[in-house]
Parts: sequence; C-alpha cells; structure tokens
Amino acid sequence: MPKDVPIANRMECDYHGAHVTLVDGLISDCGRMVAERKAKEGWFDVSTLKEPFRVEGKKTMGYEVAEQLGWKLPQGIIYPTGGGVGMIGMWKAFDEIERIGWVRPGKRPRMVSVQAENCAPIVRAFEGGAEKAQPWEGASTLADGLRVPRAIGDFLILRAVRESGGTAVAVSDESMVDGMLAIGAAEGISAAPEGGATYAALSQLVGRGLIKPHDSVVLFNTGGALKYLDVLS
Repeated sequence: MPKDVPIANRMECDYHGAHVTLVDGLISDCGRMVAERKAKEGWFDVSTLKEPFRVEGKKTMGYEVAEQLGWKLPQGIIYPTGGGVGMIGMWKAFDEIERIGWVRPGKRPRMVSVQAENCAPIVRAFEGGAEKAQPWEGASTLADGLRVPRAIGDFLILRAVRESGGTAVAVSDESMVDGMLAIGAAEGISAAPEGGATYAALSQLVGRGLIKPHDSVVLFNTGGALKYLDVLS
C-alpha cells in the first residue's frame, strides 16, 4: 500500500498478521508491483477488475438499493470513484434486475461519478468526450480511495455514466470535509472524505439545477470517519 495511506489502514493489516509493504508512490504503483511479483511469489491478484468476484460483490449494492426502495430505482446515484468497481457493479446489477423483471426497463438512475479536483481523470475524460481516461499526473487528495490516477475500468465507468444520462463531478478536499461533517450531523453516519465528496457533489448539482428538490438520489459513503481523525482535527 502507499506509504501515505491512513495509519488506521496500515494498523489493521498489521493487526491481522499481514506482511505490509509500503510503497513510495500511488495505488497504481502498488498495482504494478503486484503484477510484477505475483507469478514469482504465488500471489492471487485481487486488484480492481483482475478477477470476477469483486465486481459481483460490489454488484449487490445495486440490488440493495432497489430492494430497500421497494423495487423502484432512484433518479440518481452519486458514487465516489477511484477504481470505480462499485459504479461498474451497480450498472451490471441494474441490467440484471431489468432482465429478471423486478424493475421497469428504462428507469435506471443517472449515475454520477465524483472525484477529487486534484485527481479527476474520469471527470476530464467525460468532459472531453473520451472513451478512456488518461493518467492524472501529480495526483493528490486527502481521500485515499480517490487518489487513483487511472482506473483500469475507466471505459466501463464512462459507459455507465453516459448510458444513464449522468455526469462526472470534481470537488475540493475542503468541501469533502464539510460534507463529512454535514452527513454526520444530519444522519449520524460516520462518513469518510469519499462520502463527504458525494454530499459536496450533490450540493453542486442542485446548485446547477441538474438535481431537483423532489428527486430521489442515493449518496454512497465508502468509508468511515475514524480512519481520518487527523483530517477532522
């Protein structure tokens, strides 16, 4: 893992007996190291989209949204996007439940991809009309899960956003922290900066008139505030 990962992440791995290698770089550098060493070391690579199980697990989020809303999908889903497997998995889920007949066809939510201003390859590709995202140079953000300079499934993320009529939004680190505090105060949910980013994106989209007051919109929080106590302090 990157050496600047939140200390709680590293401590959890140590606690469970893992051998932790700290890399002077980004998550993409860690992935490259795994790719170079996995055959020699006998590792099973569970990196994003390197095996099918992770997408299938993330896919359950789409089923849960549909089930918890009485099999009526929301108008929008706002998702913090690093590797983007959650976005890819949910779009797969919505295709499946339409085919099964559990929801009405053509009523899928608009998918909104949220990234950090200083690491926004998907946003840049979406705005530029590109099918794939170019790597982001000098990626930096306090949201560890969003510090991904290039997602291997970038074309699948962009496809889901465009097919749904959604959009891609970049938000500042400061607004993420404000979002963490707002979610905690309003809902009692311990939200990470990634979750705070979705709140910041919602505010931005409402301000631009892209989301109406009566719309049903689901924000996804993908981490806990306790791993970011240094940020909150």
